[in-house]
Amino acid sequence: MLLVIEISLLSDKGKWIKPNNKEYIMNERLKYIWITLRLGMAWLFIWPFIDKVFGLGFATEAKSAWLAGGSPTFGFLKFVTKGPFSGLFKALSGNVFVDWLFMLGLAFIGLSLLIGIFVKIASYSGVVMVFLMWLSNLPPVHNPFLDEHIIYIIVLLGLAWVNAGQWFGLGKLDKLKIPSILK
Repeated sequence: MLLVIEISLLSDKGKWIKPNNKEYIMNERLKYIWITLRLGMAWLFIWPFIDKVFGLGFATEAKSAWLAGGSPTFGFLKFVTKGPFSGLFKALSGNVFVDWLFMLGLAFIGLSLLIGIFVKIASYSGVVMVFLMWLSNLPPVHNPFLDEHIIYIIVLLGLAWVNAGQWFGLGKLDKLKIPSILK
């Protein structure tokens, strides 16, 4: 099935074509936008990982670094969470399993987006992580309807849907012969 949507910004002819519901044909400018968004989102996941591991003094002090025995989730989950689910999130603060899951998630999502491999899995994982962060802090502080977490979710979904790792990344390796049951 050939899906054609009239949007003048997406291609030189004003059409976004999705043949066989699998691949997007788009102009070079749009590819650069997706590359930039992918690398930007990668940094948004890699930076907190680095700061929490080493305690560089931005969001995590050196004495609270993960390498110094601190918990990467304790401060946020214990003191920042609010709203209807705050009790659940506060109960998870400082849990070793949650710390490891959080840090491995930050590292995997950030590195996958940076390298451009497993972008779909990383993007969907990022959507879950960002949604949980949004859920832990309801209602949003700056805007009651739309905050940065929702924008990040939209960008991550877009990265997954266009398979943004295929440009300026190792995303073509994702298409190796994998049993169809895993796709």
